[in-house]
Amino acid sequence: MAEVEIRRAGRADAARLNGALAALSRDLGDEHRASDADILAGGFGPHPSFVALLAERHDTVVGATVFSPVFSTTRGGAGLFVSDLWVAQDFRRVGLGRRLLAAASDTADGLWGARFLKLGVYHANQDALAAYERLGFTPLKDGIGLIVEGDAYRNLRSCR
Repeated sequence: MAEVEIRRAGRADAARLNGALAALSRDLGDEHRASDADILAGGFGPHPSFVALLAERHDTVVGATVFSPVFSTTRGGAGLFVSDLWVAQDFRRVGLGRRLLAAASDTADGLWGARFLKLGVYHANQDALAAYERLGFTPLKDGIGLIVEGDAYRNLRSCR
């Protein structure tokens, strides 16, 4: 796997990053709503909301991860939340996902002193769940993930 280079994505990589994230959406059967402009603004605008890494082999993107800071009082500090992790089919089961997570952790430690990594995985994605468990990930206890979006999010924001 030495021929695969992992590096932090920059503004010029927005379209390539979005292509990798669209591949992740296809792999998971999800709708992909982000445009190249959304990725550019979200990751490389004046107030970035994420950091991204690309894994490349001979100028071809073969993996990507997107992550953001998260703070936990119960864990006593900052961590990173990995919202997206994609590895091309031909590069799976050779440790590239683990390398991307390690690089994201190192980057987050350098940027905001991250001490833990949090992510979500679909129940149906048993291969990913098994891989995460081999790396030492454990299910969160006594919690479930929730989301508010669309009209409900707009209604919540109007409650001030």
